[in-house]
Amino acid sequence: MNDTMTLGITPATRVCVLTGAGISAESGIATFRDANGLWEQHRVEDVASPDGFARDPALVWRFYAQRRAQARGAVPNPAHRALAALEARLGDNFFLCTQNVDNLHEQAGSTRLVHMHGELFLTRCSDPDCATPPVADTRSAFPTLPRCACGALQRPHIVWFGEVPLEVQPIKRKVQACDVFLCVGSSGNVYPAAGLVRELHYRRSMGEVVRSVYVGLERPANAAHFDDVLLGKAGELLPGLIALT
Repeated sequence: MNDTMTLGITPATRVCVLTGAGISAESGIATFRDANGLWEQHRVEDVASPDGFARDPALVWRFYAQRRAQARGAVPNPAHRALAALEARLGDNFFLCTQNVDNLHEQAGSTRLVHMHGELFLTRCSDPDCATPPVADTRSAFPTLPRCACGALQRPHIVWFGEVPLEVQPIKRKVQACDVFLCVGSSGNVYPAAGLVRELHYRRSMGEVVRSVYVGLERPANAAHFDDVLLGKAGELLPGLIALT
């Protein structure tokens, strides 16, 4: 595929989109891979796992405070805006699942989306038995560790290593019903997100007419499962690729 082609999307096309760190990177949000999986010489697992939080909650909160401060200065890029514009035209025929925890999709205008790895600007109780729902939280400084009304420590509303991503079954059902599956900037290394494209292979084997396309700077680890892999900046390629016909 070349960058002059489109996906032939019409108002009746059911489109499911998965976005990963690559789309946010184009807005200046650094990824773990940029620092060889380290933050201030700490392993990712030290600041993004239940064990890490239990061992040093102050360190974890300092890490997420910095992430919040970085994300607050980022703005949506043309790829975010193109997806929001497509949603505005397709309505309920559009669904977006993101692995990203920032709110750039929302800033661009997206509303039909699920954050399968949680949201950076939400905080929840660390006690799994507490019924208090996550709350909006834009703080980027924590002089004292935040606590829930129940007395337990609060934690970022983020899916950490060893935890189950959010809304997995609803996301799969959307993929199983779509005509076009578009993946943008996901490495193809993190499951279950990386396995979603395989749903299209099964459906094609059953005689359905479906299409899967990847867009991003680097070839993903699961590239062999896509019908088309388009390499380049999503902000440059998406607007033309997903234009309605």
